[in-house]
Amino acid sequence: MRHGVRRAVWPAWVRAAGSGVRPPPPRGYMAEPGPGPGPARQEEPGPPGKEEAEPGPPGKEEAAPAPKKRRLAGGERYVPPPRKLNAGVSFGAEHFAETSYYFEGGLRKVRPYYFDFRTYCKGRWVGRSLLHVFGTEFRAQPLAYYRAAARAGRLRLNEEPVRDLDIVLKNNDFLRNTVHRHEPPVTAQPIRILAEDEEVVVVDKPSSLPVHPCGRFRHNTVIFILGKEHGLRELHTLHRLDRMTSGVLMFAKTAAVSKRIDEQVRQRQLEKEYICRVVGEFPEHEVVCEEPILVVSYKVGVCRVDPKGKPCQTLFQRVSYNGSSSVVRCLPRTGRTHQIRVHLQFLGHPIVNDPIYNMEAWGPDRGKGGKIGKTDEELLKALVEEHRSKQSLEVLGIGEEDLNSSGEGKDCGNSGDCTKSAETDPVNGSSCPAEDEKDPERNDVAACPLNSDINLEMLDKDKELSLCGNPDGQTREKGWEEKDPLCVECRTSRRDPSPKELVMFLHALRYKGADFEYCSSMPEWAMEDWEE
Repeated sequence: MRHGVRRAVWPAWVRAAGSGVRPPPPRGYMAEPGPGPGPARQEEPGPPGKEEAEPGPPGKEEAAPAPKKRRLAGGERYVPPPRKLNAGVSFGAEHFAETSYYFEGGLRKVRPYYFDFRTYCKGRWVGRSLLHVFGTEFRAQPLAYYRAAARAGRLRLNEEPVRDLDIVLKNNDFLRNTVHRHEPPVTAQPIRILAEDEEVVVVDKPSSLPVHPCGRFRHNTVIFILGKEHGLRELHTLHRLDRMTSGVLMFAKTAAVSKRIDEQVRQRQLEKEYICRVVGEFPEHEVVCEEPILVVSYKVGVCRVDPKGKPCQTLFQRVSYNGSSSVVRCLPRTGRTHQIRVHLQFLGHPIVNDPIYNMEAWGPDRGKGGKIGKTDEELLKALVEEHRSKQSLEVLGIGEEDLNSSGEGKDCGNSGDCTKSAETDPVNGSSCPAEDEKDPERNDVAACPLNSDINLEMLDKDKELSLCGNPDGQTREKGWEEKDPLCVECRTSRRDPSPKELVMFLHALRYKGADFEYCSSMPEWAMEDWEE
């Protein structure tokens, strides 16, 4: 009896791999898009669900080999394959030139500028119309805004202008939205360079500055200011500081140095020392707090002690007491979001001017012992209403439009470090919403204007197109980007925060590793003779 040899039939992607030909990406693959037309070509770094990517060597776009186009059914829309961008996106002269700074009233401000937000179609959007996605997931703007933006050529699908918002989205659709971007002001205090060599740069970060682009902040960040004003580029962030926390901040100049110090962090070889001023008379003896911490809201940036939270430990030592407040040394043994601030609140000694954890919204005891007496939703509402009544939402770094938008679970905590990054919002840039996505500026008028639907629908189409960007690359006069007919912020007046409001009494005083130690000066408010 003759036995034949059965020939194995391998899947197409295996045959392609064996032949040295790169197979087409699998269904659902969400690669970073490459550069395309638009005023600002750099998307917010960082894949969904991770912290924003560290700047690294500039990556060149590498397009996957175009697979053979399958024959489309009548009327079926073709979607090009996703493009892959090599890991390690760095900010360069092109990005730094998007806009410029100016200084006013003790604040550093960014001139408004046009910017592209880009994203691939999310799995949950497939089969839904673009209009439906905007109306359910990106509610910061009325639907009339998106219709006007489409008429003005600011919405592009697979690099083609969107003519009909009823178009049904497909897997791997690539959406680009050009917006008129306004950034919140930050303190005008300069970033001091504490040390620099061939391996690291160490700076003294002022309060109110996020470390890297996140949410609404891009140029008003440590990374961009160092690049634009000090010529320091392609830096690797070694650790994080909350936006409102000042003090020692380290960057590595190379990936090798970053990896070496990261290993020290993992091995718990990095010692961190903070100084703060808290309410009341802190105990003279050393206090250890080991209460677990849970994130309540990434958008507003709120945490609290909860048994379901992550384990953490902080050591506290009193330095001085002036009769009403105490200066306390803090030695965190773990690095949870807002760990020091939450533990001090739990102990009944919140930071004197903490805009979150020393508020009446937490109840008569202001959260001491974890006693709040509210659900998380009630707590968040009370915090927002308290700041709204004081016209101080800008101190939280959020605007009314952020409170109207969806995606609470995808936001980033109220820290410049953004311990969790959201999927990029193609319209509002909520790549890391929360603490940082917000928009502190003036506030005489609500952020979402009345009758905005009517105003937008009545805008003259030609006027919109003439002001919506520069598709032909022509040089515009100075100030061309200051006002935009579709921009809500351009029609909104807000109270600027005062420089005092942008300072919180928490400072990273010292960082020490196996072979380095960096310290900053003691802040003025931590001096023993300081008076409130």
